[in-house]
Amino acid sequence: MTITIIGHGYVGLVTACVFSDFGNDVWVIGHTKEKINKLKKGDPIIYEPGLAELLQKNLKAKRIHFELDYESVNHSEIVFITVGTPPKETGEADLSAVFDVARNVAKNLSDSKNHFTVVSCKSTVPVGTNKKVEIILKKHKLKNAKFSVASCPEFLREGTGIHDTINADRVVVGSDSKKAIDLLLELHKPINGKRVITDLSSAELIKYVSNAMLATKISFSNLISFYAEKVDADVEAVLDAVGLDKRIGRIFMSPGVGYGGSCLPKDVMALIEVGKKLEIGSSFLIEVEKVNQMAKENFLNKILKNSPGKNVAIWGLAFKPNTDDIRFAPSIFIINSLLKEGFTIEVYDQEAENNIKKLFGEKIKYATSPYHALKNADALIILTEWNEFRQADLNKIKKLLTNPVVFDGRNIYDPSVLKKLGFRYFSIGRP
Repeated sequence: MTITIIGHGYVGLVTACVFSDFGNDVWVIGHTKEKINKLKKGDPIIYEPGLAELLQKNLKAKRIHFELDYESVNHSEIVFITVGTPPKETGEADLSAVFDVARNVAKNLSDSKNHFTVVSCKSTVPVGTNKKVEIILKKHKLKNAKFSVASCPEFLREGTGIHDTINADRVVVGSDSKKAIDLLLELHKPINGKRVITDLSSAELIKYVSNAMLATKISFSNLISFYAEKVDADVEAVLDAVGLDKRIGRIFMSPGVGYGGSCLPKDVMALIEVGKKLEIGSSFLIEVEKVNQMAKENFLNKILKNSPGKNVAIWGLAFKPNTDDIRFAPSIFIINSLLKEGFTIEVYDQEAENNIKKLFGEKIKYATSPYHALKNADALIILTEWNEFRQADLNKIKKLLTNPVVFDGRNIYDPSVLKKLGFRYFSIGRP
């Protein structure tokens, strides 16, 4: 097939590379000349394991193309909208980019009597958005252009995006058009996972509900960690036992310094705002978001109360490992808060460093290695569970730190081991 993907962020670029690797002719549309030129040269711009190699492979095979104009829409069978829907100050999803793209797509739809186009939204959008896209397409298209809209939400996780796209838990296709559904199912034939065929509204809601449930599991785990700390219990042992119940499971029940990233925070806020508009009580989701904020504040208070000095090292800046994404990352809150308290901070995160530099510049220092960050530091703070930190040389850490103090926001070390080595070790929900 010939498909066009509008947007080259995590969702757009990963989707484009995977479908081009399956042999499709894929056109990717962006709006920044500098980024498009980098992509044409094989630079994916973002960090995602395996993405650069997949991009370069399909550029060489001439199956993937990057452009600034919308000409490819004219000869595409499927057009995916994958632009961002960031939160407004109210928490409501900003759909301006989606609607701008819809207008441009409409003007470039083929009016050939033998051509039919599926316009499918992969962006996470509130219920009813695709119907609005349909209205825009009808208003701005050429008279004889034939199309149908669909919702085909993505469920990839940053850091495992390629695997999740190919080996999906489910492929959701929502549309009122059988022809659109059939085309999307044909495109997704090489993709593993159960097919869920539904209407537009249900497909739109599925994505929000999935992310809200994941956020709920994380916040629930953090709430239990608050209990555990008050009674000197071990939250990891508690959640391990609870997770053995097949009805519950342990996946995503991970206490820590809070969730972040491009999806969970904004989607929980957006669903709360949708609830307000529909006059549905959203107090449950409001509490999920409150607990997430409490997790960050509680961890900050541990540092402020127990750090032996104000010179600290931070390992990990991305909101999760295997990505350079810092959107809503807990590290931003922690760094901002510590700077206000007069702390000197040296950070290390090989992938996310450049993005953090755009926010903090020279307000903090940047280390060339994890151990380099520890020199003269009064304490170590761990905010992202990168694999390179899991089996770090604990004796070397102790030797380099001015004081053997570790604040572990991801519970990556065994408290008993650090205690034997003479550390003061502060983790989440553990004595």
